[in-house]
Amino acid sequence: MRLRGRKGIREDIERQKELVVLNAKDYKGKWAELFGNNNPIHAELGMGKGRFISEMSKKYPNINFIGVDMYDELIRKASEKAKVAHEITVETEEDAVLSIPNLRLMLFNIEHIEEAFAEGELERVYLNFSDPWPKKKHARRRLTHPGFVAKYQQILNAKGEIHLKTDSQSLFEFSLNSFADMGLRMRNISLNLHVDGIHPDHVMTEYETKFAGQGMNIHRCEVVIGQDALSSHQEQLKQAAATALAAEAKESAE
Repeated sequence: MRLRGRKGIREDIERQKELVVLNAKDYKGKWAELFGNNNPIHAELGMGKGRFISEMSKKYPNINFIGVDMYDELIRKASEKAKVAHEITVETEEDAVLSIPNLRLMLFNIEHIEEAFAEGELERVYLNFSDPWPKKKHARRRLTHPGFVAKYQQILNAKGEIHLKTDSQSLFEFSLNSFADMGLRMRNISLNLHVDGIHPDHVMTEYETKFAGQGMNIHRCEVVIGQDALSSHQEQLKQAAATALAAEAKESAE
């Protein structure tokens, strides 16, 4: 994939030092220091134009967000989305330096993501409408291939989760099999996320808005990675089962 953008893109993103991270490896194990707090860190891998990560950072100020992509032009576009989401007006070139406390845009190749984050440094990874790489010979490039998932397991903490959304049925099937083969627990699996309409609290990506508007099915699932997240999930299942049994017993008694 090649992106053609206007001249001066690199200069634009280099100027935005408070928002854009060009030397991600230097912050491995130090992201909390960069954000200046110990809030959870969520990363979107392959953020595209950045609408999702920008709006999430506005919606959840007590969570630190990192949008990751490998193209200068997408980093620049994401910085524009950040201005819109956070209602920042840029009138002069000097004003273009953005400071959003809980958001960073990281220029980096996801293939080497373990070089940018230390073990257990992230709490959540978002994979939104990743390239499906439909040819079988390109399976290893899919971001839900076991080779990538193993890296996510390394950088996610005890509460760690992976949240996946895609319009590609083939990628979704591949992903579910990949997670299952690795013995990972999945929840909230949906083959048509917006079948009953779009929930007002749901944050959409650019692709999601486009595809949902065309009536296409959006597939989604959550993958429980960390031990604390798994324990919490299992406890929820126990409580749900107990509630169902109690309701059944009451119905029988009546």
